[in-house]
Amino acid sequence: MSYYRYHVFFCVNQREDGRACCANHQSQAMRDYAKERIKAFGLDGKGGVRINNAGCLDRCEEGPVVVIYPEGVWYTYVDKEDVDEIIEQHLRQGRVVNRLKLAE
Repeated sequence: MSYYRYHVFFCVNQREDGRACCANHQSQAMRDYAKERIKAFGLDGKGGVRINNAGCLDRCEEGPVVVIYPEGVWYTYVDKEDVDEIIEQHLRQGRVVNRLKLAE
């Protein structure tokens, strides 16, 4: 078994040239929110969930984006409710949230 059950990467990239980027959608705040929620559920630490910042994941035009490993499932989100749904469905219950899933 891996050290973490799930490794979650939130793109927080800021592009200076004006192109689409996840940082324009409050991605850092959403990442921080997800980290707080995971801790509140007691899901952090060894055998649990690790929430990380990521630089550009090269899908900013579909953003904001988050990717969850080991499955490699990519999501987009709009608000805290979407992040809550990803946490509840994917990270707590192990089910993909199809309505937020990005095409591979």
